Amino acid sequence: MAVLRERPYVQFNFLVDLGDGVTDGPEAGFQEVSGIGMEVTVSEYRNGNEKENAVRKITGMNKATDVTMKRGVIGSLNLYRWLNQIRNGDQAALRTVQIHLQNEDHTQIVQTWRLLRARIIKHTSGPMNGKGTDVAMEELVLAYERLEME
Repeated sequence: MAVLRERPYVQFNFLVDLGDGVTDGPEAGFQEVSGIGMEVTVSEYRNGNEKENAVRKITGMNKATDVTMKRGVIGSLNLYRWLNQIRNGDQAALRTVQIHLQNEDHTQIVQTWRLLRARIIKHTSGPMNGKGTDVAMEELVLAYERLEME
């Protein structure tokens, strides 16, 4: 449930549930989640005998944007196993993914974004660099059919 307050919440205290109910531990730990959103399309329509020289806006389909999630490579194959289910056509592989924003002292979930019928559509690892000092990262892109917020 969303918790309203005058001062905005910070963005860096969040939990990710990949549809398995787990929000603790390294497999649920992500550095970044971006692109959560939705839009409603509009169709324009006008009869030729309209009195006004303007189009009507007709509410059309809604669509959800793809979400990108990044985490350090931790030697876990949980994302690969999920992607493998999807690419092999397992219809049970669609999940409800939840992103929970927490307050500053981690005592309360203040807003939740629920991605319904989500699936991985892209997984990228790297780059690897023999002279680099950065953390090895993996990135996944999720497509989902509906966004709900609470």
